[in-house]
Amino acid sequence: MKAESAALAATHPKQGRPLKAALTAVYSWNYDPEIDQIRTLYANALERQWIALRDLDWESEIDREAFTQSFSMGGIPISQTTFWKQLPLETRWNVSRCSAAFMLSNFLHGEQGALMVAGQMVSSVPHMDGKFYAATQALDEARHVEVFAAYIGKLEEVHEITPGLQKLLDRVVSVEDWKRKAVGMQIVIEGLALFLFRDMRNRATEPLLQKLLTYVSRDEARHTGYGIKYLSHVVPTLSEREKRELQDFAFECTRDLMASRAGLSMRDRILQVWRDAGVDPVDVFSSLEKERDQIAKSMQSQAGGRFGPVSGFIIPTLRSLGLYGERSATLFKQMWTETQGAEAAERYANSDAGLPEDLEVWVNEGYESL
Repeated sequence: MKAESAALAATHPKQGRPLKAALTAVYSWNYDPEIDQIRTLYANALERQWIALRDLDWESEIDREAFTQSFSMGGIPISQTTFWKQLPLETRWNVSRCSAAFMLSNFLHGEQGALMVAGQMVSSVPHMDGKFYAATQALDEARHVEVFAAYIGKLEEVHEITPGLQKLLDRVVSVEDWKRKAVGMQIVIEGLALFLFRDMRNRATEPLLQKLLTYVSRDEARHTGYGIKYLSHVVPTLSEREKRELQDFAFECTRDLMASRAGLSMRDRILQVWRDAGVDPVDVFSSLEKERDQIAKSMQSQAGGRFGPVSGFIIPTLRSLGLYGERSATLFKQMWTETQGAEAAERYANSDAGLPEDLEVWVNEGYESL
């Protein structure tokens, strides 16, 4: 005889504050394919599903030496520096473990936000092809939440979401227009996730993390592709006013995104990790300054010649969709000037980076066997 399930409370002790997320649900009575590219993407998503408990080896212990070689700090490949290599293994493990738990926690929270938006997209997009694919993305995002939470559990504990990321997710979850949701989530948030997960995977030598990120990145490539393919059919039908509104929303989301990555809470947490491990942050930055040229060369090599997730990926995507004109360029250049200085702003603004021809091929390069 089965034991009865315990009753569940209506609220959870770790539940976040409620967020009003009204949207207009749309039925579609046309069940024939209208956008062949998205119907094909839907079929690919069905074929490429993976199961976390079956396809990843959760019984294996994390290889500490390999994990410390995968560590970066705010995009800086610190694990490749002489300073890092000279630290005792236990120090490197504690710093990388705690820092990674903090960073991965924010990936985890972002994936929950993506899960919520994918569910909203099923209801709100007007085409059946779009609804079909959004349903597969909701399953992908649930799996991503599952695997990031499980991996963080092997390192430390889940950390709270940073205020900047919370603000960005709130903006996308609460906006009513499905086109803005698609721009905010599929282009800006998923674009950043795809870029960062692939970059982290390329640095990773710890087997479980490497395989996990490969699987997740393949999903993210489809998610970004969904936004690009869907919006490329819709944007040309919009008025100039509607296009400007989407451009402005894309900029606001990207600004939130950059603020979430550069926020004081994130930087202060990383510095506290160093202090707790017995390493003076002043010594860290002093040592990194001495190896500045080596670090810059490594970052350029790892990024494959790209400028970074915003100027090297998100903006090229917006440009390809007709959502990045003179107005957007001015806003982005002003933001970069205020946050990083005129020289960096000029360099980013003049980036001629284009999108990879095939996102899934780009993600799989060198990792086809996984």
